[in-house]
Order: sequence, then C-alpha cells, then structure tokens
Amino acid sequence: MAQRKTHKAAARLEQYPAVTSALEIWPLRWLMPVSVVALTVIFFLPVLHNGFVDWDDGKNLLENPFYRGLDWPQLSWMFNTFYMGHYQPLTWISLGLDYLLWGMNPVGYHLTSLFLHAVNALFFYLIALRLLSLVFPGAESNREFELRVAALFAALLFAIHPLRVESVAWVTERRDVLSGFFFLSSLLCYLKGAAAAKRNALRRLWMTAAVFVYVLSLLSKAAGVALPIVLLALDVYPLRRLGSETGGWFGPVVRKVWWEKSPFLLLAVVFGFIAFAAQREAQALLPLETYGVAARLGQALFGIAFYLWKTMLPVNLSPIYGLPGQLRPSAWMPFVVSGIVVLAITIALVIVRRGWPALLAVWICYLALLAPVLGFFQAGPQIAADRYTYLSCLGWAALVGGALFYFWQRWSRGRESGQIFVPPVLLAGAIVIALGTLTWLQARVWHDSESLWRHAVSAYPDGPRAHNNLGNALVHGGKMAEAITHYKEAVRIDPDYKEAHHNLGLTLAERGKAAESIDEYREALRIDPRYKDAHNNLGVALFYWGDSAAAIEHYRAALQIDPAFRYAHNNLAIALVRRGEIAEGIEHYRAALEIDPRYTQARYNLAIALTQLGKVSEAIEQYREALRIDPRFREAQINLDDLLETQGRK
Repeated sequence: MAQRKTHKAAARLEQYPAVTSALEIWPLRWLMPVSVVALTVIFFLPVLHNGFVDWDDGKNLLENPFYRGLDWPQLSWMFNTFYMGHYQPLTWISLGLDYLLWGMNPVGYHLTSLFLHAVNALFFYLIALRLLSLVFPGAESNREFELRVAALFAALLFAIHPLRVESVAWVTERRDVLSGFFFLSSLLCYLKGAAAAKRNALRRLWMTAAVFVYVLSLLSKAAGVALPIVLLALDVYPLRRLGSETGGWFGPVVRKVWWEKSPFLLLAVVFGFIAFAAQREAQALLPLETYGVAARLGQALFGIAFYLWKTMLPVNLSPIYGLPGQLRPSAWMPFVVSGIVVLAITIALVIVRRGWPALLAVWICYLALLAPVLGFFQAGPQIAADRYTYLSCLGWAALVGGALFYFWQRWSRGRESGQIFVPPVLLAGAIVIALGTLTWLQARVWHDSESLWRHAVSAYPDGPRAHNNLGNALVHGGKMAEAITHYKEAVRIDPDYKEAHHNLGLTLAERGKAAESIDEYREALRIDPRYKDAHNNLGVALFYWGDSAAAIEHYRAALQIDPAFRYAHNNLAIALVRRGEIAEGIEHYRAALEIDPRYTQARYNLAIALTQLGKVSEAIEQYREALRIDPRFREAQINLDDLLETQGRK
C-alpha cells in the first residue's frame, strides 16, 4: 500500500499544467546561481576585515616558515608532514600560494577562503537542483522557476548559515572549504555519471572524474571519508539505482552500482588510516584509560543532537565547546536526553521510510558525515565544533529546499481554490535574511583574538579554555592584569589545565613575580611531566633567578622531549656560554639555526659567542645574515659596526 502511495504521488507531480516559464528567457537561468554567489559574498564580507586569530593561526601561519612558498623544499614538507595532527598537502599548497600572492596580509587569505566557499555554494545549488528534480519528477519542465528557487533556498541555507562562519572566517580551517570544494565536485560528477546512459563513455568519464576529485578532497582534509556511504544512500533515494523494483539489492542489474563504490571505499580507508596516524603522531588522541567507551558514546549522541539544535537555532555559537573534565552521573542528563532523541528520530524515520524516503536518506548521510568527528577517536579539547557541520548538514539544507517547493505548490493550489496561506517563499526570504544577519554578526566576532575570546567567554562563562585563550589575547594587547584574572579563572574551573598554569606563569614572570611564576610552571609539570614549553620557561625563570644549573637541567629535559625545539637550544646555549662552556653553547646555537635558519636571535647570540672565541670574521658574517633577514635588528647593527671599526674595515 505504501509503495502504491509513492507511485500516486509521483503521478500527481507529473500532472503539472503546462506553463510558459520566465526561465525560457535564457539570462534569467543565470539569476539563481549568480544570486547564490552574490548573497554568500555579501553576508560574509566582514571576514575581509578580519586578521589572524590566536586559535592555531599562530602555529600554522605566523610561526611556521615551512609553508611559505611553492619551491621544492616547501612542497616536500607539505606532502610529508603531519604538522599539528593533520595530513593536508593541498591545503598547505593553497596557503603557500596565498603567501606568494599576499605575503602575510590576512586579507588575501580570507579572500581565498571566501572565494572557495562561494564556489561551494554554487556547486551545492547545482547538486540541490539535480536532487530536487529527481524527487519531483516533471517539475523540471513545468515548474522550473519554482524548482530553481527551491534549489537557491537550499544553497543559501547551507552557505549563509552561521555555523559556516568558523570554516570560512578562520584561516586555519582553509582545509574545510578546500576539501568541501572537491567533495562537492566529486558528488556533482557522480550525479552526472549516474544520469548518463549505461555503458556510455560519458558515464565512465564522469565516474572517473568523481574518483579523481575525491582524492583531491582527501588530500585537503579527510573530512569526506564517509562519501561512499553518502553515495550508497543517494543510490537508494532519490537515484533509485539500488533497492528499486527493477534492480533490487544484489541482483546482476545492480552489481555494477556496488562496484562503482569500491575506489571511493578504498580511498576512504587509506586516508582514514592516514588521518588517524597524523592525530596519533601529534599525541592529540585521548587514551581510553582517561576517556572511556561510555564517555565517547555519550559524546557522540550529544553531538548528533547538538548539531541539529544549533542548525535550527544558531545562537550562542562559540569557537570551542569544551569537553567536560569528568562525566559524573549527575552530569549525564544532557547525554541521556540526546540519546533518547537520536533513537526516537531514527525509529520514526525507519517507520515512515516508504512514504517519506528522503528523510531517512538525509539522516543516514548526516550520521555518516558526522561519524568521524563525534568523538569515537577523540582528538582535542572540544566536545563539538561548528566546523564539523560544513559537510554533514548539506542534506538538511536540500531537504528544506524540497519542503519549500512542496509547500509552494500547496499554496498555489490553495490560492486557486480561495484558501489563504502565507506564501512559503516569503517565509523562506525571511529565513534567509535572518540567517544572513546572524552570519554577518558572527563573522565580525572573528575580527581579532580578543573579540573572539570575549565572545566565547560571554557565550560560555564556565569554559576554562575560553578564559585561557582570552588571557593570551589580552597579553598580546598589553593588558597583563586582566589576563592574569582570566588565567586564574581558568585554573579555578579546571585545576588540571596545564596550559593555563603555564600561561599564568609566563604572565607572572613578565610582571616580575618570578617566585609565583616558578610555582605555576612546576604545577604544569606536575600535571604533565613531558610538557616541553613548561620545562623551557621554567628554565628561563630559574636562570634569571640565578640557578643556572637547574635551568640547564630543564632545557635538556625539553630537548629530550623534542630535539627540534629551537628555543630550548638557544636558551641552553645562553646558559652554557654564561658558564664558560662556549664551544658546547655554539653547537646548540648552530642546532637552533639548522632547525630555523631565520631565527635571528639565535644568530645574534651565536655571533656574540664567536666573538668571545676570537672568531671575529665568522661573527661578522652572522651579524650580516641576521641583518639581511631583519634589517631593523638594531642591536645586531651596533655590534657589527663595532666589530668592523675594530677590524679597520668600516
């Protein structure tokens, strides 16, 4: 009976009266895609006024010289690094190209991200148009204008939703918009191939192109590893290539449909393993001993419900939703409620799958695309993140676009019979304006580090990481006293937050409170004895306190943890030279420069040590190289002038 209802619905959709469409005037066919791109750019314009933010932009861009350019050394590094726990060579290439075009001007980086996002919006418009034409057969010829408006609405729901802001406004998340660009390209190619005739050369070309651009998506970020499941869901509905009355599930007719997924599946497995290896090398994965199976399952269920809620009501968005330090039984209620909601939705959609197959198809795609970031392999301090919705919520946008088309037809028929309804297109326009306004405001939040973290603290005052990061931003702004207040609040909320203890120690040291800073460094090392930055900075504090032997011990401990820690090499060299062990000190200066040849402070210090050994010519070379790198290095210029005058070469 349910199957007969489906056929009746399809027949009814095909009985649209023939009308003359405004889209027969060909320029109007371009109105919708141009509108998608234009509105996306307009509502995201504030990002072009934003800078880099203290949320991995520093480590990825400002302190990282290895991506700057596209020569062989940079390209080799891009394809062979798991830097910061990610394998993303194409993302590094795009950032390297930005560096060649814009230097370190953040406007250019934001412009590239916005351009990619606008193109993604255009691609999704084309995908939504294709999917809606399959769901509503006959509408493409008789209701083309309404169908294109529905696809426009779907594309805008994706593109200008406030949840997209994090991926677009945060330069570090270039990987989201770039991998999304290739992911959507792959999906579009697949839909083109599925529409081509069987055993057709054009079909093979489209399917090959889909696999190729899928590789590019995974080389940008492994966010799309669930694409094979998405393609299978689409093959069931609305493509009806699997499970239909003609083909079934496993017969000879559909065998090729299954085999088409094999290259996608193989690539997903390979890059999924690479992504796991990158996270493990970065020591970002939480061990089961400290974050158990029950906690991970609770987090996954919470995430599924959380993203649905934020999609419907995108307020109080934050760059970080902190992971609870401990999940005590009294704190389990949100996770239990989330589990009940997820289970109820799943059961309901399975029950109505024959009458409303699109709902279950979207739900499966949503769960599949979210699965890699739901916490089963937990990496980082977040329980959820806005950026994780970039691909996973595509299906909801297409579904709401389909609902607009459906209710628009109901409204048209009701108007003809004298009934009065609010025109659905007006409601859709209001939703677009509301979402666009929220996106505009949210994009301004990312203007700079201080505004970002003040917003985060305002949204979630009990988030220790937001307080810590606001403290960092305040330090950079010279607001030391206020920064100390937020660091202390962070360690009050989470006494085992090692980074906050470390940062509090740094700020106290800069305020001249050496004894208090040493206590905070020691507390950070109590929490994590392998915290290299705490070892290094404790060494600095002890050195200036007059305990050079203890300082050297901590510098060596930092280098044992990370032999490529250039700051520890430099600081150890300073302490050794001060003790008269100049030769060993020079070795560590040279080690720091081998790691980073542009480390001018180490080069300046090396020149001083060489002078002490009487190697004046080498010292002069080091001063000149330091000045070539940084012509404003005044101390290096003064010392160079003194040496040249002494040598009679000035």
